[in-house]
Amino acid sequence: MRTLIGTAVPTMTFLLLVAVGIDLTARDFARVRQQRALVLTGLFGPIILLPPLAALLARMFGASAEIAAGMLLVAVCPIGSVSNLYSYLARASTALAVTLTGLSCLLASVTIPLAGRGVSYFLGRPLQIEAPIGLLAAQLLVVLALPVALGMWARRAIAPLALRAAPILQRVSVAGTLVILGLIVADDWAAFVGELSGTVSLAAAFVVASAAVGWASGVPLSTNRGDRFTMAAQFGARNIGVATAIAVTFLGRLGFARFAATYSLVELPLMLAAVVLFRRTSQTEAA
Repeated sequence: MRTLIGTAVPTMTFLLLVAVGIDLTARDFARVRQQRALVLTGLFGPIILLPPLAALLARMFGASAEIAAGMLLVAVCPIGSVSNLYSYLARASTALAVTLTGLSCLLASVTIPLAGRGVSYFLGRPLQIEAPIGLLAAQLLVVLALPVALGMWARRAIAPLALRAAPILQRVSVAGTLVILGLIVADDWAAFVGELSGTVSLAAAFVVASAAVGWASGVPLSTNRGDRFTMAAQFGARNIGVATAIAVTFLGRLGFARFAATYSLVELPLMLAAVVLFRRTSQTEAA
């Protein structure tokens, strides 16, 4: 089961980002280059705002030190590639999402250790939090740059076929993602229920609060609702793979990774619900 999940997740992500690339043009990225304030806010806003938000929620919910540490670890990690899925499905600013995700991974080798010092201060003990450079490089190249570039090439080289394939890739990717979510839950139902009983409300609060902060940060910088939704998705979607790698490889604390796993399971349905709500409100305003 776990081998299947480990293979299916990157496969679905790759297919989806090919579809994202088909939908993008050079003009989309040209627009992003004119939004420097929005890009800087989307890049550094989560680093500055999410760790204090995580600490506040941990105190409000009376979280244990281990759960609080896992939550802070998620907060300091770069933007997750799944954020591009949310922006793409919402018909929001996908080029902005791809740009922010890539830059966030590039800067993570600096931002993660710096943010880790804040985590150490909050916990009252030193934690040597380092960025997994190899994993970040692989994610940046294989999980983001390669499929997006492949999709953009297909749009230019074989446009009719690519444009027909994009909706199919989108539907397959979304369906596959939902199946993967079900497989993860089914893999160890008892452990899943036991962990969620203590952390699901905290994870849900962090997802919603992070997305709300992201949306609010975009309000003074753009009148485009698509830009604001993308900012919300970028704040709400964290790189769970990096969080897990840091917890297990560098800190040797599997318990820290448990909140990351719960966060990923809670984030997906909440953000997909936000996608549906955004598209419905956008259609209503356009009518």
